[in-house]
Amino acid sequence: MISEKKLIKAMNFEVIVPSTDGTLPISEADVNRPGLQLTGFWDYFAFERPQLFGKVEMAYLETLDEETLRARLNTYFGFKLPCIIVCRSMEIPKAMLECARIRHIPIYRTKENTVKLEMTLINYLNSELAPHKTMHGVLVDVYGVGLLITGNSGVGKSEAALELVKRGHRLVADDAVDICRVNDTRLVGRAPERTRHFMEIRGVGIIDIYTMYGVSSVIREKSIDMEVHMELWQEGRNYERLGLDDSTTTILGVKIPQLLLPIHPGRNIAIVLEVAARNLRLKQMGYSAAEELLRRQMSAFETNKKQFDEEEK
Repeated sequence: MISEKKLIKAMNFEVIVPSTDGTLPISEADVNRPGLQLTGFWDYFAFERPQLFGKVEMAYLETLDEETLRARLNTYFGFKLPCIIVCRSMEIPKAMLECARIRHIPIYRTKENTVKLEMTLINYLNSELAPHKTMHGVLVDVYGVGLLITGNSGVGKSEAALELVKRGHRLVADDAVDICRVNDTRLVGRAPERTRHFMEIRGVGIIDIYTMYGVSSVIREKSIDMEVHMELWQEGRNYERLGLDDSTTTILGVKIPQLLLPIHPGRNIAIVLEVAARNLRLKQMGYSAAEELLRRQMSAFETNKKQFDEEEK
């Protein structure tokens, strides 16, 4: 289901016939242009999609006599249509308005051309209908890499993010991150509307990052490229030192890299996070410092072994 109010605001629609309950029964991110249906071909009619009327559809309706027009529209409105959208601010036939009001089918109008609106609407529906999840954490954009910082309350997530903002990086969300799976391999995170740009710093209280640091310090949404899980240092626990074993985590069915970051006094977490972002970029480009060091060690070992064998002979 899609909220009518949110759709109208996002698409800047003019409401001609409103919905009865404020929701639209849309379940897939696609639209239908009913040109063939208006000619009388009803097979494979995707009636469950938003119906888009452009110049072609309206021009065809103008060629029909009154009796044929009403017969076609009566059949058309007999399906459970979620809504009808008329582009280019075109006039809507009286018969269509009557059918819509009788069958309680919402009609909206926009000044946008049909092709542009179709692309914009599909992108919007993709975002709204995609699986969503809210996670406790902080999301920051560091060198173009989206770092989702997680960990127990009070471990220092917000303080680390604040230091990153001071160093020129951008905050997406603090405390609660709304995560959306836009496709099978990509997650996008954003802040809830009510808490956007705000951050809680223990001992100080709530601060407004946008007001305090300027427009360049925040970003509305960002892809989630890595999860950094912060925890207090635990004696005896084996933490990754070489980086040869890449850990991953799964969020909404999407697998992303995960970094376990131990925290102890005196450690500059912001610099470590910057390094993690840069290192991820290098790995995505095919370079791994750990693998390069291992290659050099193996090369040195082979060279020494060869020299030893020659001396033995």
